[in-house]
Amino acid sequence: MTAAYVAVVAKSNSVAANNAMSLDAYGDEAESLSANSRDQWCLYLLECQRGTYVGITNNLAKRYKAHCDGKGARYTRANPPIALLGVQPFESRAEASRAEYALKQLTAQQKRVWAKAWPAAVD
Repeated sequence: MTAAYVAVVAKSNSVAANNAMSLDAYGDEAESLSANSRDQWCLYLLECQRGTYVGITNNLAKRYKAHCDGKGARYTRANPPIALLGVQPFESRAEASRAEYALKQLTAQQKRVWAKAWPAAVD
């Protein structure tokens, strides 16, 4: 385990929730995600066709839908998301950005372990 991994996993003890969200589920269920994500910043991990994608947002439902619709980041336009694996809330953009950098330093396998600690919640 790297120090970056430990820092990302240990960062926040607030909201850890239930299931991973599939590509088909971003419709109605995405709205339930937005209520939690508008007030705070979230670090998220996507499983894509050829790898993983890490990002931050303050509106998870809108951002996930943009990735799925091919209007998100360049990587997800070329490698559409298959599932939302993990989401970790943060109080500020600065905190989320630092955690994003740390998570991006990990291997894909270590990122998936992180996602098990912060599963994507669908209310």
